[in-house]
Amino acid sequence: MAIGDEISNKRIIFRDYITGFPKESDMIPTTDTIKLKVPEGSNSVLLKNLYLSCDPYMRGRMTPSDSYVPAFTPGKPISGYAVSEVIDSGNPNFKKGDYVWGIVGWEQYSLIENPHPMALMKIDYTDVPLSYYTGILGMPGMTAYVGFHVVASPKKGESVYVSAASGAVGQLVGQFAKLMGCYVVGSAGSKEKVDLLKNKFGFDDAFNYKEEHDLAATLKRYFPKGIDIYFENVGGKMLEAVLTNMALHGRISVCGMISQYNLEQPEGVNNLMQLIVKRVRMEGFIVSDHYHLYPKFLEMMKQHFMEGKLVYVEDTAEGLESAPAALIGLFTGRNVGKQVVRVVHE
Repeated sequence: MAIGDEISNKRIIFRDYITGFPKESDMIPTTDTIKLKVPEGSNSVLLKNLYLSCDPYMRGRMTPSDSYVPAFTPGKPISGYAVSEVIDSGNPNFKKGDYVWGIVGWEQYSLIENPHPMALMKIDYTDVPLSYYTGILGMPGMTAYVGFHVVASPKKGESVYVSAASGAVGQLVGQFAKLMGCYVVGSAGSKEKVDLLKNKFGFDDAFNYKEEHDLAATLKRYFPKGIDIYFENVGGKMLEAVLTNMALHGRISVCGMISQYNLEQPEGVNNLMQLIVKRVRMEGFIVSDHYHLYPKFLEMMKQHFMEGKLVYVEDTAEGLESAPAALIGLFTGRNVGKQVVRVVHE
């Protein structure tokens, strides 16, 4: 296949805005065509997409809202983080054969016009699988780094609780905390995931929240002296139980609230007074505000990899057509580890 040829391009189109849980039928597989060449004299980059990332924040983009990421456009492809190969480029920052990570459409090939430096990043470190840039070395890895090291200001010996702990972000937060000498407990939604947390990721302890009838009592059992740092991925009743169990001067790093994303009426939290009583700092963050720290993060990660200090688990779905089911699976806890879609074998 030569540069300049017009070829078919499979895509996943967003049907229309939704309420409640997303369904596969909200995302429509179609086939289009694309020219394998950037327009003459343009600043564009033509990408062959290798791996797509499925992330919980994408649910917010299926509803027209005041979210921090613009909503998907009905009739246009779903878009998200991906790892891609540059096929052709009119942009001085990228050349044919480069690997990049950033936001692309859910399609086999993407033409990115005037890519923003932070929206498309060149991959120079290739001693790990390229798929890692959808997770541990991409947006989720940075999210874990920023939420734990920057927002939560951890100290050695502190007690750390991570909810949704076996996902792409949670599995890393727990390991970062252990590397700092903290006591770490995680929660997840199945026996398999709890075993992963304890036996593979090195958490001190873990529990299946679906088997606990009184979350506040459960947390009291694991943290008799209180929680110094809570890495918040869940919201709702879990947050309420945590607030009851925070230690004095604890910190809550608010990353996400997956229990609330599909509710038409989000749940309230009734014990916010605990923030005052315990002098707790609770702070939300958006990872893209911190991408200037990416080089520092990457150096730290390379060191950890070289020393064999990090474990990472991916859940890989095969083929672009499997992407809608893979994304929906995040909201029922079907995935074990970071959910990736392999569009094509490298």
